[in-house]
Amino acid sequence: MLHHGFKLFCAIVFVVLWPHEPPQVPNAREVVAPTAYTSFDPVARGKSFQVAVVLKIRPGFHINAREKSEEYLIATDLKTNVPAGLQAGEVAYPKGELHTFTFTKKPLNVYQDTAILRLPLTVLPTAGAGEYHIPFKLRYQACSTEICLPPVTLDIDAKVNVVASPSAAKPAHAELFPKH
Repeated sequence: MLHHGFKLFCAIVFVVLWPHEPPQVPNAREVVAPTAYTSFDPVARGKSFQVAVVLKIRPGFHINAREKSEEYLIATDLKTNVPAGLQAGEVAYPKGELHTFTFTKKPLNVYQDTAILRLPLTVLPTAGAGEYHIPFKLRYQACSTEICLPPVTLDIDAKVNVVASPSAAKPAHAELFPKH
């Protein structure tokens, strides 16, 4: 009986002390969940509006801000080729936050949790009415305190409906665009 108890004890210790599977490293494409929102829907011809690209960053990870701290870092970058009928301004990037990590002595300028990138646009007076798709390419490199994942580029699509009548234009997403 004592021998059987010892075997059971050893089996329990073996299971408890056996190395467990290491935590799964996420695919870099899964670290940031971007969503595009427009400040008007619909928007009238000849009027300006904005697209906000909201980046939800997985807990435990960060991405480098647009203004990177070191030359070797890969900055967050948002590009677009707007369709005919629309004119784009320059992307406005938020200011990052300085954080210190175990792998560097110098604080790094990063985005964590949520970052909102904004692009001002104008619907040209000659634009046709209807739905427009605005394609974006978001490039970033995600890192945790232990690892940096390879840089990736994600495709994002924003859509906006253009109408002829200014009275038909409606502000949208007031939580992101409080001034409209």
